[in-house]
Amino acid sequence: MQRAITEGESRAATIVTGKRLEYFTVFWHLLEGAISLIAGIAAGSLSLVGFGVDSLIELASGLAVLWMMNVDHRIDQREHNEKRALKFIGWCFIALAAYLIWEAFLSFIEKEAPERSPVGIAIAILSLIVMPLLSRAKRRIGGRLHSPAMYADAKQADFCAYLAAILLVGLLLNYWFQWWWADPVVAIIMALIIGNEGVNASTGQANCCAEHRHLE
Repeated sequence: MQRAITEGESRAATIVTGKRLEYFTVFWHLLEGAISLIAGIAAGSLSLVGFGVDSLIELASGLAVLWMMNVDHRIDQREHNEKRALKFIGWCFIALAAYLIWEAFLSFIEKEAPERSPVGIAIAILSLIVMPLLSRAKRRIGGRLHSPAMYADAKQADFCAYLAAILLVGLLLNYWFQWWWADPVVAIIMALIIGNEGVNASTGQANCCAEHRHLE
């Protein structure tokens, strides 16, 4: 007769699945970030560079959640580790938002149009496909673990898809019409979204508890 799976064993199995998702997250954002940065620098596109930096920050976020899962066995420190991971994620995004706003301000002064970037358009389209799928999987794991940090990481995958959509619009406007102002405007919109998420995470407002009954 097969014995019932205990709560501890169920959590351990969920942690293993969560780690696999985070390993994929690290790989994807490393690839996405590198391609976006190289393409952005080559084209002189602030929004594409910002998207690349955002990818690297989300890579760091994935590493923070991965670290949290590796120390999940320390039950008495779980809540503390959750808060540390959330604050780290939040401040990284606030720093990126400030950088984008500053660079957008300089772009408006210089009025320099970026070059067309087919590679940037391609990576934005791929992100629009991958990120929603990754977010859905992370929300499921976050619900099972009752983890605000995991849920915040899932939200970041969501808004990475939003940023990819905004980036794609800006790149296409520049590709078709050479509208130089589309790039800094897109960068500012990205900065506002990123900054808001950063404040929410750093102040502990990114909470998955209200979502659990929809996820389980």
